[in-house]
Amino acid sequence: MTGTKPARIDGPVSAFVRHHFRHFNAASLVDAADAYARHLEAGGAMMVTLAGAMSTGELGLSLAEMIRQDKVHIISCTGANLEEDVFNLIAHDFYERVPHYRDLTPNEEQGLLERHMNRVTDTCIPEEEAMRRLEDVLFGEWKRAEQAGESAFPHEFLYRILRSGALAEHYQIDPRDSWLMAAAEKDLPIVVPGWEDSTTGNMYAAHLMTGELADPHTVRGGIEAMTYLADWYTAMAGDRSVGFFQIGGGIAGDFPICVVPMLHQDLQLDGVPMWGYFCQISDSTTSYGSYSGAVPNEKITWGKLSVDTPKFIVESDATIVAPLMFALVLGQ
Repeated sequence: MTGTKPARIDGPVSAFVRHHFRHFNAASLVDAADAYARHLEAGGAMMVTLAGAMSTGELGLSLAEMIRQDKVHIISCTGANLEEDVFNLIAHDFYERVPHYRDLTPNEEQGLLERHMNRVTDTCIPEEEAMRRLEDVLFGEWKRAEQAGESAFPHEFLYRILRSGALAEHYQIDPRDSWLMAAAEKDLPIVVPGWEDSTTGNMYAAHLMTGELADPHTVRGGIEAMTYLADWYTAMAGDRSVGFFQIGGGIAGDFPICVVPMLHQDLQLDGVPMWGYFCQISDSTTSYGSYSGAVPNEKITWGKLSVDTPKFIVESDATIVAPLMFALVLGQ
């Protein structure tokens, strides 16, 4: 009753999942992971999109290996996921977990603020050790680029910092567990729609307002990201099918999936293939007008997916589902 198993050897995690995950969302997880693997085995490429707080949820523990093994070919993520992977890399020992977060009173939340501990569900990010430590180095990169008349995408500035080792003395986890480090080593393409809605985006705006920076275009923005993505997709889809693996919803997913109808409807290009695979992990219920809560078939009406695109939705918590799916794809 489960999907056809790819011809590869399963490790202990995959074997456990195949034995126990037989129905409902559990079966969808296995089917979608196997289809992901088949898509790659047939020569396809894969985009992974990261919404929510996947980096603070330490998805790098599994995503980094997917990147190293060429199971991911481009990433779309929020500015928060981009920076929070680095925050975790340089300040992990200062994080605090609050397992009883549902019971916190407003006064207890105020206490966290006064200690400069920014809460993301059950995890508090330390402002000084994470955010300000990164800001000190990142501001230097922004300033140097501005003075040289250069511009770059948000992730490219972070790639420069990671490659230079400027923060290496502060690493508090194994760098192999940082998905951004793995991406930097591969020079993986990344698009970061809405980067302005992030901590580092706010820092950049603040430095412009104080006059420490003068050019708001040193960090390239969303329209440039879309034109970059359009060029990347056109070139990639000319040679191989491109799949779309969406973790969560929101702008991280909606922005990049729109590149296909943009190419068709706005540029009026012929022969541009639709996305060749689609899977969304979501805990949003089907709802009125919500992108996160839209079922995959709705995307057919927008010219994002075709009738024949393999489509999957796993309605569950991505912090549980994504590592298990990655384990299946990797044969772990």
